Amino acid sequence: MKQVFFNQNYFITSNRNKATYRVLYTEPNAQRIFSHHLFKELKKLPSANPFIIVCIGTDRSTGDSLGPLVGTFLKKCTPENTVIFGTLEEPVHAINLQTTITKIELLYEEANIIAIDACLGQKENVGWIQVGTGPIKPGAGVNKNLPSVGHIHITGTVNVSGFMEYVVLQNTRLNLVMKMAEIISCSLYKTINKLLKPNNIII
Repeated sequence: MKQVFFNQNYFITSNRNKATYRVLYTEPNAQRIFSHHLFKELKKLPSANPFIIVCIGTDRSTGDSLGPLVGTFLKKCTPENTVIFGTLEEPVHAINLQTTITKIELLYEEANIIAIDACLGQKENVGWIQVGTGPIKPGAGVNKNLPSVGHIHITGTVNVSGFMEYVVLQNTRLNLVMKMAEIISCSLYKTINKLLKPNNIII
């Protein structure tokens, strides 16, 4: 595994043909940097297929509301050729995740699926937003066995893991989650529009 550091607020980790890009939400250029690397990942997918964004989480827990917040922001101004699953009003969570995946498979057979979820991690990783190749395994941090989802995944580390995870998620700062959700949703909107309209300079 190879790590290439640009500065203390963002870096790339590469492993063969897979790459993971991370940026700290307090980085002044976080949205531009994240959009740039998100574009690289989404460009690998068939552009003719619709984008399905699955925003996983619940509005009943501050830390776990990252996904539904992203979905809610994107619903207000959804990119073309894009369908959103998971908002504050209609969240995608542990109870209905499998049903949602089945629905997507039936309705959007050739779709590009982007999965978004909050996660817990080490103290030094709190506030980092990550995009990577392959599916996400929701609920792993709280010992839930849920189905994997996504061709591309985006995660935000919202708090520290290791002890009373449910309590930690419920006591996560909303300010942190809101700012991370804004970066992710704006980056997705700009990146998908750029893929569909490459002559428009929007990143």
